[in-house]
Amino acid sequence: MAPGDGPRPEPLRFFGTSWVHHDHGYAARRAGVAAGSLAAAAVSCLVLRFAYQGIRIAETGSFVTVLVVAMFAICSALAFRNTWEGFDKRHDPQRQASLRGLLAIGFVGSLLAYFFRSLTEAPGEKLHRAEYEKAREAHERRTTRRTGDPSRKKRRR
Repeated sequence: MAPGDGPRPEPLRFFGTSWVHHDHGYAARRAGVAAGSLAAAAVSCLVLRFAYQGIRIAETGSFVTVLVVAMFAICSALAFRNTWEGFDKRHDPQRQASLRGLLAIGFVGSLLAYFFRSLTEAPGEKLHRAEYEKAREAHERRTTRRTGDPSRKKRRR
């Protein structure tokens, strides 16, 4: 089988296809994704802190303040869970479309999910590797040549 034959691995965001053989700066990319997602989460929390201070300055009352804080906390937890599950299985596109607003509000949770997953592997590597291995095995089964000479096969009478 020639090197160009068969299925090609699907590239991952920030990693391309370096996840297949862990080459071309894979470790550095993982460290970069971990540091970048943690830094983005920290900056995002700082921005949310400014928003919280703005609400406090506006003196909207404790009910509104608690409501806004709870909304960001719950949406972040849901976004973390949704992002984390997306590393192991494909999401339903219709469900993702309906959750788009909630996930946008809980962006800190998604960033933290990227950080924690990048400590062990490229985010989504496990899912893509399983799909790639399955596609390679199916390709090998389709292209494997039979052994023996079919013309010498015994015929039933």
